[in-house]
Amino acid sequence: MKRENLQQYFAILIFIIPLMIGVYLLASKSSPDYKNNLRQLQSTMAFNYTDADVGINSFKSLVETGKIQTVYYNESDFILIAEDKTKKTFTFENPKNPEFRQYLMEHKVKIVESSNSYSKILSSIAFAIVLLFIIRLLTNFYSKKTLSADLHRDSVEFEESKDVKIRFSDVAGSEEAKENMQDIIEFLKNPKKFEDFGAKIPKGIILYGPPGTGKTLLAKALAGETGSEFIPTSGSYFIEKYVGVGASRVRKLFNKARKNSPAIIFIDEIDAIGGKRGSGKDTSEDAKTLNQLLVEMDGFNDKENVIVVAATNRLDMLDDALLRAGRFDRHVMVGLPDLNARYKILKVHSKNKPLSPSVDLFQIAKQTVYMSGADLANVINEASIYAIKENYSEITLNHIDKAMNKIIAGDEKKDRSNISDTEKRITAYHEAGHALIAKLLNKSSVPKVSIIPTTKGAAGYTIINPNEKMFQTKKEILNKVSELLGGRASEEIIFGKENITGGAANDLQRATKMVVTLIAKYGMSEKLGLVCLDDKEISLGNELILRETKQILDKIYNSTLNYIIDNKNKLQLIAEKLLENEIIDEHDLEVLIAS
Repeated sequence: MKRENLQQYFAILIFIIPLMIGVYLLASKSSPDYKNNLRQLQSTMAFNYTDADVGINSFKSLVETGKIQTVYYNESDFILIAEDKTKKTFTFENPKNPEFRQYLMEHKVKIVESSNSYSKILSSIAFAIVLLFIIRLLTNFYSKKTLSADLHRDSVEFEESKDVKIRFSDVAGSEEAKENMQDIIEFLKNPKKFEDFGAKIPKGIILYGPPGTGKTLLAKALAGETGSEFIPTSGSYFIEKYVGVGASRVRKLFNKARKNSPAIIFIDEIDAIGGKRGSGKDTSEDAKTLNQLLVEMDGFNDKENVIVVAATNRLDMLDDALLRAGRFDRHVMVGLPDLNARYKILKVHSKNKPLSPSVDLFQIAKQTVYMSGADLANVINEASIYAIKENYSEITLNHIDKAMNKIIAGDEKKDRSNISDTEKRITAYHEAGHALIAKLLNKSSVPKVSIIPTTKGAAGYTIINPNEKMFQTKKEILNKVSELLGGRASEEIIFGKENITGGAANDLQRATKMVVTLIAKYGMSEKLGLVCLDDKEISLGNELILRETKQILDKIYNSTLNYIIDNKNKLQLIAEKLLENEIIDEHDLEVLIAS
């Protein structure tokens, strides 16, 4: 048995033994001749009534003549013990009469509960002890299993890789981020050059940006370019309920990196341990883990050749102490790829795949606005799967089109038997409204409009490629809101206000979010003025924000209604074509609008 278990059981015994001794002394104190009486009582327990020294009537005679001094009473026993005034003891039949105690008290006979009552007390205590012991064993068993799993996790060594194959040439579309890392590469390859100038290399790099933009890939490429040890982990690995475990893991991570320098430590999702303190949600363990990380980064020797690279989707959530100079000195934005970057990413992910000559990757790059590198890789991969399933020897444009639709809207539903003609007609006009506003008002590219329901729950969808711009004007943002409201407006115009459906819920949600951002972050509100609030400060519960949001949405919706009414004939042409073919492409859409 382990030492800590023995200590636990010893602690239980320390509590139990004094309790049992106390009960024993209490019982003994109640009867000076306790042992003798107990012995006599035990000797009579197997007797019948006839084995008693006197019958109940003879005993009553002794009581009424004042000869009985004490009765050792237990109502459940067949035979009771009595003591006369000469201290002589004898037994008599228990009358089993509830009024017997009152009878004895009226004749001034002392009643002493027999030793069996104390036996019951002791039995109850013994039962409680056994129960407590079992509960303790079960608790220990399950807590040990949990603790064992956690300790096992803690004992697992951090994985590392010395020979990382990835290079910056394998990372497409992150030119600015790669340029920011060039001096890190130079330092790790030739540290003396920096030492001669007295220059200090950044100890840490934060890669931040949307999910799927290649932050992890950049960290691996940095290790690959420099030939450094790559030690990856995640912020959640350091989060534990046991105090001190997180800090211990941080120490272990940095000790390993120092022993294997030059090394790149990569901490993914660092906001799990590096969040702002004082938010009210941080715990003692979280604080200890973050403090240990700060101490370890401060303790770096300039000659240790250890660089910490961290990734996060939310730079604004990180603690200021983590972002200051001397810790994570360099903050590198890894954003969504632009047109040329998307083209390069598509080329990287398709270079070893059998693409049909008809596939123009640059045109696909134009149609994948706001897709991340991971999304683009997924498009090519899904297209490959479609080609394999259909027994094609190469990936065609049709396969890529299917893959893009799947990622954006989901797979097309095969069974459409539960969709009525009325619902299909409503969907056609709804999607036609989106497409009409997008083409006429926003001059956007609309490669596809469909009224085929998808596995993501959409009754239909309109793919709109917005014009890629670094900044959007207030007018452009409001036009985008109008585009989102075009589906609901079309339903109202064609089917009446009382027949509009809930199909515009997602459109309304996105439109509301855009308007709130416009007035509360971009400072474009006439009533709120030049304000820029963070996410915690923005709330639709704020009456001023809610009133302003509603007013802008109502105004845009009314203008959208009027715009669609003015172009109702074009709306009807698009909707009827959708009902006929279920899908129309951009060429068909432009012909219908021009007619």
